[in-house]
This record gives sequence, C-alpha cells and structure tokens, in this order.
Amino acid sequence: MTVLVKEMEHVFGVKEEGEITVTLEEEEEMNGDQINTRERPDSEEPEPETSKPARPHHCSHCEKSFTQLGSLKIHNRLHTGEKPYQCSQCGKQFTQLGTLKLHHRIHTGEKPYQCAQCGKRCSQLSSLKSHERIHTGGKPHKCSQCGNTFKRLSNLKDHERVHTGEKSYHCFHCEESFSWSRQLKAHERTHTGEKPYHHCSQCGKSFTQLWNLKAHERMHTGDKPHKCSQCGKTFNRLYNLKVHKRIHTGEKPYHCSHCGKSFILSRALTKHKRTHTGEKPYHCSQCGKNFTDSSNWKKHELTHSVKKRFQCSQCERSFKKLGKLKQHEKIHSREKPFGTANTVE
Repeated sequence: MTVLVKEMEHVFGVKEEGEITVTLEEEEEMNGDQINTRERPDSEEPEPETSKPARPHHCSHCEKSFTQLGSLKIHNRLHTGEKPYQCSQCGKQFTQLGTLKLHHRIHTGEKPYQCAQCGKRCSQLSSLKSHERIHTGGKPHKCSQCGNTFKRLSNLKDHERVHTGEKSYHCFHCEESFSWSRQLKAHERTHTGEKPYHHCSQCGKSFTQLWNLKAHERMHTGDKPHKCSQCGKTFNRLYNLKVHKRIHTGEKPYHCSHCGKSFILSRALTKHKRTHTGEKPYHCSQCGKNFTDSSNWKKHELTHSVKKRFQCSQCERSFKKLGKLKQHEKIHSREKPFGTANTVE
C-alpha cells in the first residue's frame, strides 16, 4: 500500500520535491502501524499462512481486496478522508502513523538513507531506491497496454488507470469522482477555498498545488526546461512534453468504448463520447441553448454580450467579428460596371 502525501506532477508518476511515500517495508522499519501477519490492530484471529493467501476483505468503494482486515481499514481512509494522525508541529494530518513519522523528517531534516554511488541522502528508503535507478537506468515496471515503463510499481498502477478509466476517489461535497487521490485532494480545495502554497512572487496569483505554482512561474521567466529529443521543441511542463511525444510515437492511449476510435488526449475522448451520448453539458445562461463543446459555448455567449467592435471605415456598419468586417469591405472595393464610382452598402 502506498500513500502519496503531496501531489505528483502528472498522471505518469513524476513527483514534486518533498513528496512523502510510505511503503510497508518502511512502516515495518519504523515500528509503525503496519498491518501484517505478525502484528494486527484489530481483534481478528491471524489467518493461516499459505503460499498464495486469499484476499477475503473487499473494499466497498473500489475493486481492491486485502488479505487482512486491518489493511482494508487503512485503505478505506482514502475514500472516507479520515486522517487520525496529526503532526504536533504544523498540524498536518495523515491516514497512517508511518506517514506521520516520515513527515516529521521534514521538520528534523533527518535523511538516514545515502546513495552509495553519489552520496545523495534521502529521507525515505523508497526515494533512495528510486534515485539509484538514475545510475542504473532501470525501469522494471511495464504497462501491458501501451508498453510504457516506470521506475516504481506505484507509478505503473497510477498509469494503468489511464486505460481502465477507474475512478475510485469520490468527493463528499459533490458527485465528482477521480482516478487519483491527488486529483480528489486538489478538487476538494475548490469547495474549501484552501490555497496552501505560496503566491506567485511576480503577480501574486495563488495555487492549490505546488507544481501548478512552479509551472506558472515559468510563464514569467520563460523557462522551458523540458526538451523533445526528436524535434527539439521545449516545454515548461514535463506533462506537456510527454503528450507532445505521442505525435512522434503515434501513441493514442484513450479509446472510445462505443466505436473504438483512439485519441492522444483524454479531453479529446471525453468530447468525442458526447457524439454517441448526445450529452450537451454547457448551458447558455442567456437563452438556454446547450452545447457539447466549451469553446462553442463561449463563442455563443459572446453574441449576447459583446458589442460590434469592428466598424467599417467606408460606411457606418459595424460587426461583432473581424472576419465579417473584412467580408463586408469587399463590397466597397469591388469595381462596378460602366466606370461608376464605388458605392457604399
């Protein structure tokens, strides 16, 4: 069981600095509240050891199952939002005791794990193992659907939801569901109004996610650190680079279940599906007309509010769209028969 405390930069598992991940191995090492066959937090009798233990405890919110009831109880906190462990220094809350203990290292600066090759120190064992793959280049976890490889098993499992469309994380304020816990956390801030990260030093804009702030700041600096190795194009976000690479590879990971058509972007698939369902989620507040596409909806709403800004220099007619004005101006420039002078509309 892996719990992500800070947001990943995108769905493919790239992490922002400072993320805390707790694995069962690290929980055991810290004498935390890990649930295993040697130590159980509930009164249930230990299960007999088998070479392939059954998973009798099923989550009612998603398809996951567990060999032990205590593991299921911890997992359920992802759905319920329960966080019983609180940091005494900053007040932040966590679902697991082991996660809290790792979090304390942010305050103490403790980094007990050191890379044997370059000397870099890490606060978590999993972070050290992930770092060591920089030297070896290993990405042992491969997606069976598209062939993408990952350094961490948890990143592969995150990625697989791109193909399955599984949405196990439900908002308690509304009916929205999400594939990743980080998405749910970010969404819940739209209800609470919480913006926990620092404001942009250039313009003062604030963000609910740290990686959004960092990406935003690159708009001011012009920094585009992510470069495509095939065409040289640069991007300010790693996710944008990954999407761009699909142009070269031809990868289209989003498939329509109705007709089998594939798409590069998930939002393109969402828009396409409306051609099958007839859904028109965008509603004009002025006249009640519905639209399947947000861009068409926005253009339509402008017809109610935007003035006719484009005025003809030859006559008094004005137009809402520049294209309409240019089309109209051809009337004035068009030559008339018998040498008569141009006339206005």
